[in-house]
Amino acid sequence: MQQPHRSRNLVSRFIGSVVVGIVRGVFAFSRALGPERSGAVGAALTRTFGPLLRAHRTALANIRAAYPDKSDAEVKALALAAWDNLGRTGGEYPHLGRLFDFDPDSTTPGRTEVDGIDHFLALRDDGKPGLIFSAHLANWELPAICAARFGLDTTAVFRAPNDPAIARVLHEIRSETMGNLEAARQGAAFAMQGALEKGGHLGMLIDQHFTRGVIVNFMGHPALVNPILGKFARRFDCPVHGVRVIRLADHRFRLQLTPPLDLPRDPDGQINVQGAMQAMTSVVEEWVREYPEQWLWMHRRWRVPAAVQGNVSFP
Repeated sequence: MQQPHRSRNLVSRFIGSVVVGIVRGVFAFSRALGPERSGAVGAALTRTFGPLLRAHRTALANIRAAYPDKSDAEVKALALAAWDNLGRTGGEYPHLGRLFDFDPDSTTPGRTEVDGIDHFLALRDDGKPGLIFSAHLANWELPAICAARFGLDTTAVFRAPNDPAIARVLHEIRSETMGNLEAARQGAAFAMQGALEKGGHLGMLIDQHFTRGVIVNFMGHPALVNPILGKFARRFDCPVHGVRVIRLADHRFRLQLTPPLDLPRDPDGQINVQGAMQAMTSVVEEWVREYPEQWLWMHRRWRVPAAVQGNVSFP
């Protein structure tokens, strides 16, 4: 009875090894091309094949919901630009370490500039835990690299790809350039809390649907967001910053770290979790509105059940 099971395991392991080999081969090819050309190749692929995928219909529906006054041509153009950004981000992935080359003492601009480096340094040196939220904008992996380069003790929370073989290769790349990593999984909250208790910092993307989340207003529609940063902000009463990446011309990037947010509090003086998540989400909305072509529109962001939506009202 165990033979078929053992055979399936062997086949699964073999397929996993083949996939890892293919992914590593693609990444090796991308490294040979360099970040600019590999990004351009990635953009060409996603602009060509992205509109053929189901995710493209999701992107079009999301853009129409967020921008009801846009014409059909404008909606399609924005979706195509978002595919372009996603392809470039994928093509740049093997070059993450090279992309972030910010040197505050250099007189020659590099690929990446940082607006708000003083906030990074203050977080590093204040002896307190801290929270940093971000969104899937431009090349969203760069802030974790910035934190590691400038000695900010940060645990980056990430969602691993569903395919374990691809997840393994991506983890290898992240491990080379970033600080502490924590996969979003059952029990991850305990590890995240432990990092904060030691005076560390958490970095997390907050712009995707979370089934057990709290309801916030995002671009005029109710959305569910993971409340964990709001809960940690309430528990530790620590600074909360936002960080975003902006894709610039000539294959360059700008990182912007906000000052600490002034989060709403309950009558007893404690941070209000839902209000905190709304405040963070409102910052993300400002970012998306400014550079909509650089956001990940392909995700089903608005999935609040109709029965719940009927009881939601926003000012």
